[in-house]
Amino acid sequence: METNGGRPTPEQAHSALADAEHIRASAAAVSATPWPNWFFATLTLYLAALPIVYGGVMADEGWLLPRPAWMGIMAAITALYLALFAIAAKTWREKTGVALRLDVLPRRTTVPLMVGLPVVLVGAAFAFRATGSAVWLFVASVIGAAASVGFHLTFVRLHRASA
Repeated sequence: METNGGRPTPEQAHSALADAEHIRASAAAVSATPWPNWFFATLTLYLAALPIVYGGVMADEGWLLPRPAWMGIMAAITALYLALFAIAAKTWREKTGVALRLDVLPRRTTVPLMVGLPVVLVGAAFAFRATGSAVWLFVASVIGAAASVGFHLTFVRLHRASA
């Protein structure tokens, strides 16, 4: 690389900037790659089970199972989910060099979902406790699973668009 008095020429500087932009775009494409399918399935099952289990925790004593059993199930599925998330993140980081990320998704999608999904998943248990109707729990389960599938498909679409 020839320099102009120890500094790069304007052409070399422009070339280096273009290379840096290409590297940034490549890193963004890799980080938008879909999560491993097994983790996508785990997340979907967790979001589908969470409202029902939380509803069991909040239900009157003896709804299908005793409250301590529901609390044990809640602790177990949450611990399992967090452990699998850690494994997926570590595996993904080792495979790609990039951490699992949600910030590559459009904010107009993620912000309402990050606020709305917890309200739906937890609010369904409160609605169940107030009304006694388990329909709230099953509707929240379907919404949670649909949100997981939607996010996964968005990641897939972003990956294909950037590849």
